[in-house]
Amino acid sequence: MTAVRRSRAARAPHRPWPMCRHCTGVALDMGSARTRAWVAGRGVILDVPTVTFPGAGAVYPIQRGSIVDTAGTARMLDRLLGHRLPRFTRPLVVVTAPVLDGYAYRNEARTAVEVLRPRSVLTVPSARAVALGAGADLTRPLLVIDIGAHLTELVLLVDGAVFDARRTALGTGDLDESTPAARIGEAVADMTTSMLRQDRTSLTVDALGRGPLLAGGGALRPEITCDLTRRLHAPLRAVPAPHTAAVRGAAKLLGVAHVHPSTAGTDPPEEHPH
Repeated sequence: MTAVRRSRAARAPHRPWPMCRHCTGVALDMGSARTRAWVAGRGVILDVPTVTFPGAGAVYPIQRGSIVDTAGTARMLDRLLGHRLPRFTRPLVVVTAPVLDGYAYRNEARTAVEVLRPRSVLTVPSARAVALGAGADLTRPLLVIDIGAHLTELVLLVDGAVFDARRTALGTGDLDESTPAARIGEAVADMTTSMLRQDRTSLTVDALGRGPLLAGGGALRPEITCDLTRRLHAPLRAVPAPHTAAVRGAAKLLGVAHVHPSTAGTDPPEEHPH
């Protein structure tokens, strides 16, 4: 049986982000299968396997939304980005993080990112980054379904902040003849039902009726999208280039942090400047 986790996040007052008009910027979305990076000024998104080679074999430092090898993650980031950043600069880094168990992930990510000698490290919930990358209207309740290789999250955003969330340790990388695509649809439907039952407001109902936003590699699988549409009885809105939506959203936040001394329209940062 696939484990399902839930959380209801409390609203926190907005805090100022550091002013950074001229420093180099990096947006990172590190998943268990792929790591994606956007470097300011280069106009490119890097999309590579999340793997490092410390010895004879390959090591996968991130597994199902958890950084299990911090040193390996740092080596990967250094190999991926070390030569792409100007020397003697300290970049501003925005990192996406899973909504649930995000505290542990953020701590390990901050340690790994130190290899890039960052000026500041800011974190953003992956679901919010997806919504920003899709250009979604955050003034209304929004359901985000993010189906990755080994993790699926269902997140309700209200006013752009995480209001409720569920996760299941199941993704596209787990699918084979013994685990059909319908397993993901079943898990998402169960999480949605649970969220509806525990929501004493109309927010989840409103967001479902509006149509969930579908992102991650699973959004590229027609059998998954068709199954979800049938189970949820709701129109799904697939994000353009859904596998890179989170890193594009993080890049948008990076641009905001570069220009403005504070971001009153965003979630508060979860890391203080160095």
